[in-house]
Amino acid sequence: MLQEIFAFLYQFGDAFAFLVLSAAGLAIIFGMMGIINLAHGEFIMCGAYVTVTTARLGLPLPLAILCGALAAGLAGILVERLIIHRLYHRPLDSIVATWGISLIVTQTVLILLGSTMPGIGTPLGSFSIGAFSYSEYRLVLMAVAVLLLIALYLLFNTTRFGLLSRATIQKPQMAQALGVKTSRVYSLTFGLGAALAGLAGGLYAPTMTLVPTMGVTFIVESFVTVVVGGADVFLGTAPAAAVLALIKAVMTGWQGQLFGQIGLLVTVIVVIRILPRGISGWFLKERT
Repeated sequence: MLQEIFAFLYQFGDAFAFLVLSAAGLAIIFGMMGIINLAHGEFIMCGAYVTVTTARLGLPLPLAILCGALAAGLAGILVERLIIHRLYHRPLDSIVATWGISLIVTQTVLILLGSTMPGIGTPLGSFSIGAFSYSEYRLVLMAVAVLLLIALYLLFNTTRFGLLSRATIQKPQMAQALGVKTSRVYSLTFGLGAALAGLAGGLYAPTMTLVPTMGVTFIVESFVTVVVGGADVFLGTAPAAAVLALIKAVMTGWQGQLFGQIGLLVTVIVVIRILPRGISGWFLKERT
């Protein structure tokens, strides 16, 4: 009995970590900034490729993951300055533009680096409880997901950057009138979202086969989490990830991985019907 309980909790924690890490960057870019970023998966792929490349060159894995996040963040700032800054408050245009970026990046990587890249293998080892074996690295990912939520909360609620970012996104004209360089804040915020996507790619790179289309593995569940959570990163993303992880763990344990994915999609349909602004919209409405 205890083995089954631990197996369920482990599966729940693994799903929760995946949803949080993959959706954190999108929650900032889509949830906060209103940009429907269909290139989110390509930022994840960028982080994964840079992580594996630097790790194979001899850099320790934690530093390689940070390099992947930094590379994705710089790429995000570049994309924001060249293209995205013209598309704020134009959601349909942002869909087309980021979809185009996604296609260009995927095909460029395919041409230059080939259809696959050799991996580096999952670090750490495994442990067994009864007849089941578990990866220690997955436990690390669970801890990183929780620490990331705490770090983002502190960043946006206790720092000058967080204050300026929230002010610029909510009231850009007022922030600009008060002397805030809103263009710089937009770039840094978008770059932060891209860096978090790269961080997710770097963290999961040792566990996956690296292909140019690997972002597809993340993007569906990322959007599901953000849509269910709503616009507020903190009141939405964490509760949404917890609810979806619970549903996925139950459905997967009952009928397998396919039913876990179906459970997520059914959940987002139900939430959109009942709570069109997501979980965070319901929380904020209850407060007021």
